[in-house]
Amino acid sequence: MYAYIIRRLLMLVPVLFGVSVVIFFTLRIIPGDVAQTILGTDATKESLAQLRKDFGLDRPVIEQYITWMSGVLMGDFGESMTTGREVLPDILNRFKITFELTILSAILSWIIAIPLGVIAGIKRNTKTDFTVRIVSLLGVSIPNFALATVLILILALTFSYSPPVGYVGFFEDPIRNLQIMLLPSIVLGTAMAGAVMRMTRSSILEILRQDFIRTIRAKGAKERLVIFNHALRNAMIPILTIIGMQIGVLLGGTVIIEQIFSLPGLGQLVLTSINQRDFTVIQGAILFIAFVFVLVNLLVDILYSYLDPRITYK
Repeated sequence: MYAYIIRRLLMLVPVLFGVSVVIFFTLRIIPGDVAQTILGTDATKESLAQLRKDFGLDRPVIEQYITWMSGVLMGDFGESMTTGREVLPDILNRFKITFELTILSAILSWIIAIPLGVIAGIKRNTKTDFTVRIVSLLGVSIPNFALATVLILILALTFSYSPPVGYVGFFEDPIRNLQIMLLPSIVLGTAMAGAVMRMTRSSILEILRQDFIRTIRAKGAKERLVIFNHALRNAMIPILTIIGMQIGVLLGGTVIIEQIFSLPGLGQLVLTSINQRDFTVIQGAILFIAFVFVLVNLLVDILYSYLDPRITYK
């Protein structure tokens, strides 16, 4: 297992290198000029040229990439082109909010999706099953931004309620924090709940057809033990796979949700940086998100062996 973990960690190098190359060179070919954004339309050609020189944008693109990547390898993601602040501390501070939002969304989706998926699998082709399937289909079909807008309108018009603005840390005021994070977590977790629900149902159906389940039932085991002690545990492998993939979707989905609910997370930082053409922040943030996503998938692979002892990594 330790050898496998080391190999997977070494695989981070080519993956992150590929991500860095794609994002760096893609940003250099899209329209927009950070110098023009900062100085405005009235800036002279001389001042624009001087600012580009200060940012190193007048140098060859390959040289710019080597300089930036050399700093990243030393833990220096550079400075923001618009604020002048260090990029990495900004990313880490914003990521705490995004991480909390992602975890709350995932927990809410699991609490809803896994039990409903199991029930739908047990009661196949019944009204309950059809209802769960429709709900899961709606969950994966409705865009996050549309669901957020509709929920805000319904709460405002029906209950005269508007979501709290701003952010308060969990350890500063837990109740206020949960009030702020609850609605965006529900919105963000809806799509994940739909995907996990569908996967749970199909996995349970497949496992319940296996010979070992019939054998356990023939021995007189209670149905509750058959489902939760044997069927669900064996069905968790594909469910865990989709959960690991959906974590990446949640991290990406925060870009719009944080903007709608005014949460100063990593997603809002990326969106603001895109509008300002702040290349340094965009590059660092996306590289950091890719790093977290790969680590999450490594954790999922490790959990496989605990759920199913037949899986070994040699």
